[in-house]
Amino acid sequence: MLTESAGESVPVLSQDLLLCLAGQLKMPLLQIARQAEVSLMTPQSSDLHSIQATADTALRLIDSYSLAVQMALEHDYNLEVEPVSVSAVLYDVGQQLHYHAKSYGVGLELSISGKCGPVMANKLGLQSALASLGYSLIEAMPAVGSSQLRLQLAAHHCRYGTVTGLYSDLKQLTTDALRQGRQLYGRTRQPVTNVSHTSGAGLFVADALFSAMNSELKVSRHHNLYGLGAVLQPNHQLQLV
Repeated sequence: MLTESAGESVPVLSQDLLLCLAGQLKMPLLQIARQAEVSLMTPQSSDLHSIQATADTALRLIDSYSLAVQMALEHDYNLEVEPVSVSAVLYDVGQQLHYHAKSYGVGLELSISGKCGPVMANKLGLQSALASLGYSLIEAMPAVGSSQLRLQLAAHHCRYGTVTGLYSDLKQLTTDALRQGRQLYGRTRQPVTNVSHTSGAGLFVADALFSAMNSELKVSRHHNLYGLGAVLQPNHQLQLV
């Protein structure tokens, strides 16, 4: 089920998002610096996997932001929209999020409801949007008191197409929280305080990417879980074959 958004505006890329991104990246970069410092002082306690996961998270968020900017500025930049397997994209995103989730004690699950055929999308843009959203939700879950610490990468049908997103037991994920966050991002360090203790840059980068792909990030439900997802249009030509 997808929650409709009455009169809700999706934020455009601006200096506000750049400031939000800068605030978000400060923490992982500080963590890398401190972990490297400790490793130099006590080589026997070196945790290279943790350092690598932290660095990868920051770099991929930068890549996703850069892609969103490129898509927004170049109107003719269609990103080769093509038939894309939703299940394959969700699997790849799960692999990207694995170490980040592990460091926060969050379990990742893949859930595909019904027969989800290919959708029309840009694979790189879709992967980047879902991964950015995943980073944001993973970091939020322990801080806001999620009871189960599990996150589902999921897809299901709705009357408009295929809803693809990430879901957990966070009841704070509401339409009002998303709308308020969009209104406040760039004006406060924590625009989505009900959802995340961070700046929520990953959420807003995902928002911008979906917007550039003529879709929209919305609050939705998957079975008994709460989450954020976007509607993707099916490839009708392949369905007729």
